[in-house]
Amino acid sequence: MNFNKHALKENLTGYLFIAPQLILFLVFLVYPIIEGIRLSLYRINYTNEVFVGFENYQKLFLNPVFVKSTINTVVFVIFIVALTVIFALFVSAAVFDKNAKYVSFIRGSYYIPVMVSMVVMSMVWSFLLNPANGLIPYIAKQMEMSSINFLGNPKTVLPVIIFVTFATNVGQAIILYIASMIGVPKDLFEAAEVDGASRTTIIFKILIPMVKPTTIYIIIMNIIAVLKIFVVIQLLTGGGPNNASTTLMYFLYNNAFKFNQLGIASAVGVIMFLITLVLSIPQLRAMFKKD
Repeated sequence: MNFNKHALKENLTGYLFIAPQLILFLVFLVYPIIEGIRLSLYRINYTNEVFVGFENYQKLFLNPVFVKSTINTVVFVIFIVALTVIFALFVSAAVFDKNAKYVSFIRGSYYIPVMVSMVVMSMVWSFLLNPANGLIPYIAKQMEMSSINFLGNPKTVLPVIIFVTFATNVGQAIILYIASMIGVPKDLFEAAEVDGASRTTIIFKILIPMVKPTTIYIIIMNIIAVLKIFVVIQLLTGGGPNNASTTLMYFLYNNAFKFNQLGIASAVGVIMFLITLVLSIPQLRAMFKKD
């Protein structure tokens, strides 16, 4: 009896310690998700709410701008995540076992853009790419090359945004990979070298498999970050030209705050939530899968 009371007291103490965080989690994460799902089933005009079921979702899938924004978002996710993982792995594998000062310099160099606000980075790239007085069009003109409006051309605007977002965020992935690779036991590398394995073999057969949890974490976090991409779109293109760079997040913003279509915007949020789950679950299964 005394043992049960003691165990109950310990459990109660633990629950009291986590109660503030649990309350914040429920209020600021769980409740908004539930409320967003509820609002997606209503047509909302200022103070009036009319239940319409899945009508908002039907309107979305018949909306060509929504379809275009969905395709753009999927393209951003695939290319930005792939570029980030491949480039970060390449840089990290090349430098992780080098001189500590050299590694610190590389980490600092790639991490500087991460420290700078995305607003500032977007403004810098907007200046560089401005067709009227931007540095890049000016250099192209001086080299007698044809001037291209990178942000005004539907064929080039997506690659430019992909590159800007990738260049700004890749530093964080490099930091995580280098930290993970430094933690790999040195005995594995020494045994492989004794067996005559080349550096390429060591990287692909030992190093990359050993940092698999870090890779999965980077993939999931980048999927979530890219799905929420907004600032760079707002400042560089405004979704143009002709909705060529509109994303789901920008489409949601327009409907919620410009067109006052809160029900439609909530439906977009629910779809983004489902897309995140669909893209993340395979990675989570791979993380927890027993070898």
